[in-house]
Amino acid sequence: MVTAFAPATVANLNCGFDVLGLAIDAPGDEVSVWFNETKGQVRIQQIEGDGGKLSYDPQKNTATAGIVTLLRHVNAKKGVDVIIRKNMPLGSGLGSSAASAVAGVVAANHLLGNPLTKRELVAFALDGEEVASGARHADNVAPSLLGGLTLIRSYDPLDIIELPFARNLNIVVVHPQVEILTKEARLILPQQIPLAVAINQTGNIAAFIAALYERDTALLSRSMTDLFAEPYRAKAIPYFAELKQTALANGAVAFGISGSGPSVFAIAPTQPATAKVANEVCKILQLHQINCTAYISKLNTRGAEILT
Repeated sequence: MVTAFAPATVANLNCGFDVLGLAIDAPGDEVSVWFNETKGQVRIQQIEGDGGKLSYDPQKNTATAGIVTLLRHVNAKKGVDVIIRKNMPLGSGLGSSAASAVAGVVAANHLLGNPLTKRELVAFALDGEEVASGARHADNVAPSLLGGLTLIRSYDPLDIIELPFARNLNIVVVHPQVEILTKEARLILPQQIPLAVAINQTGNIAAFIAALYERDTALLSRSMTDLFAEPYRAKAIPYFAELKQTALANGAVAFGISGSGPSVFAIAPTQPATAKVANEVCKILQLHQINCTAYISKLNTRGAEILT
């Protein structure tokens, strides 16, 4: 039996809708695989932590859809049985579906003797992500698989660029315990963006990249503005404006929606500031009787890993 772990991610980072994402240390999903007696058949034996919501059909489950295509790609002579352990909520904005898809293909690839590199596995993990969100977006898949902060320059062909991230910066993700499905969150977005908005956002992401290489925290802060998704998605996140104002007032250099939400994230320049932001944001949610969980992390540069 082989078990793989894939970490949660923060996608979009305000200025990079569908093209930016970074990995954090926890939480994350685990997938265990072992050979069965069939020829190339994938069977889900057990799913833990999903509350009975996920499908046991391997082609309809994010953790196994990529395994199915991977086995077909390498012309596997054996089938694979699977156990899925969901350690993060569904529809959380933490890249839950991507983590399952990544853990699945990494575990299966290792079981098969590692015929593919991590970068080659991205395409197979996207098969799983497509099951969950209806789109082959790699802003969660790439950092969960490769680790670090990644930029998707192009989807056709797929071109992933790994970006630098200052070691002193800390990330906090706060998950209010409400669910927003990625498919639904994408439906509320407009299909067309005004040219003026697109120009402004292009400037933001270009400045964001410059800030990373120049280690300019002030420029990073100015650049991390979301003109594409936040104006439409913020209304679905409880007390978003108050949370944002509080985080920025308590030392965060940036604050926004993690993926499609409802999780929110902040970046702070020191560990004490990060802890304070987490505490104050959670305090507001708890004041309104909304349970929440905070995850504080440095950038996870390892990505998906084999546990056993």
